[in-house]
Amino acid sequence: MIDKDYLTNLFKQCDIDITSGMADKFDIYGSELVSWNEKINLTAITEPGEICEKHFLDSVLPFVIWKKFSKLNAPKIIDVGTGAGFPSIPLKIVFPEIKITMLDSLNKRINFLNNTLSVCGLEGETIHGRAEELGHKEENRGRYDIATARAVANLSHLSEYCLSFVKIGGYFVALKGQNGQEELKTAQNAIKTLGGVVEEAIDYSLPSGDKRVLVIVRKQFSTPEKYPRNKGQMTKKPL
Repeated sequence: MIDKDYLTNLFKQCDIDITSGMADKFDIYGSELVSWNEKINLTAITEPGEICEKHFLDSVLPFVIWKKFSKLNAPKIIDVGTGAGFPSIPLKIVFPEIKITMLDSLNKRINFLNNTLSVCGLEGETIHGRAEELGHKEENRGRYDIATARAVANLSHLSEYCLSFVKIGGYFVALKGQNGQEELKTAQNAIKTLGGVVEEAIDYSLPSGDKRVLVIVRKQFSTPEKYPRNKGQMTKKPL
């Protein structure tokens, strides 16, 4: 399904070397994504070349740009609102030492993720539930080195969903589109209130020219117990 030479060269353009085994896993992943997408809504992007760039590379490139990531020792990562497994499954393919947990509120997507992990020969945990509820549970709260999310919510809400999962000294890594810097301006108070501090906000582009912003937030203090709130409360009284 995936042109593996195209995929390998695409990653190479961004100074990312992937093995033939990794390319094989991406090929299986792409086939499963398109097949399952006919039954459940996973993605609007189904053309193989676009899947390679706008899903696979777009999941991995920000973590290569973020130089500290390579220095972390087998980090424990939770992908909040993971959907079809982005960015966590591509990250697991390229960085097999990481430990991934994928959280999503729709059980049909969890079934897809479990199947994809199995057929790709990957280890990972899936959780069916809502971030605003699971972020209060002892087994999840403050347990992860990194919480990440891609295309889930505005940065203020996303910070509230994600920072409760992060241990002090860990990171919230937000993969945002071209308006990421504007979102960051309005999210500063939320990030501070939730115990975080912005460490970096990096502008970059995909090979196609699509603009992206990577926001790195370090967790300095414990998130106050009342957070995260539900979506209605976030909307009614934003931080």
